[in-house]
Amino acid sequence: MRSEKTEQVLSKVPQVTLGFWALKILATTLGETGGDALSMSLNLGCLLSTGIFAVIFAIAVATQILARKFHPAIYWVTIIATTTVGTTLADFCDRSLGIGYTGGSALLLGLLLASLYAWKKTLGSVAVESVSTPKAEFFYWITIMCSQTLGTALGDWSSDSMDLGYLGSAAIFGGLLILVVIFYWKTAISRTLLFWSAFILTRPLGAVVGDFLDKPHDHGGLALSRFTASAVLLAIMAAIMVLVPQRAAAKSH
Repeated sequence: MRSEKTEQVLSKVPQVTLGFWALKILATTLGETGGDALSMSLNLGCLLSTGIFAVIFAIAVATQILARKFHPAIYWVTIIATTTVGTTLADFCDRSLGIGYTGGSALLLGLLLASLYAWKKTLGSVAVESVSTPKAEFFYWITIMCSQTLGTALGDWSSDSMDLGYLGSAAIFGGLLILVVIFYWKTAISRTLLFWSAFILTRPLGAVVGDFLDKPHDHGGLALSRFTASAVLLAIMAAIMVLVPQRAAAKSH
């Protein structure tokens, strides 16, 4: 039972609800189509596209941190920014650095674990509910950036290196997400661990779905316009945000 002295402090991130996960998957899919639109459709290449998206990401994160309270639009624009820069950065690591999808995934996994470790070591918690200070937000967004980039590499690794294809990979990552849900309802496993597991898994799911939408027919995709697919995904996200209002998560201390 909560103490009467417990104070509710609003976080700068949204409550983790079904609407949150729907928006997260759409945002990661949009990140894939949007990132590919610049790097491939406009032929800007991975490095230049990463630079452009990195600037957008930096502005979005600064705006999010400077905001005094939770704003759904700012938050989800920042999430989209992490997915677009994550897409082109992962492609750059995997292809331009010559380390392949396996090497890129291993490198990015190391960066993600290092980010979580530094966050935990510095602030004592990596729980979403603790994200209510600028320092916590900084670690939160760095960790998200690492997870989004890793997710892109994992999606490419499963669909290409493992030869599972886009739909096969989507089934694998979707199945793993269902397992996380089962663990949430049936076990006492750390909710923080399950959250970050689900958060990471939604990214490769979105990545392979995005590839399925815009890759050529001879690569197993639907060959849809990357710009059209991105616009449709953005419109669906906007509709969900209107129909399912996002509220700030709250923590007790």
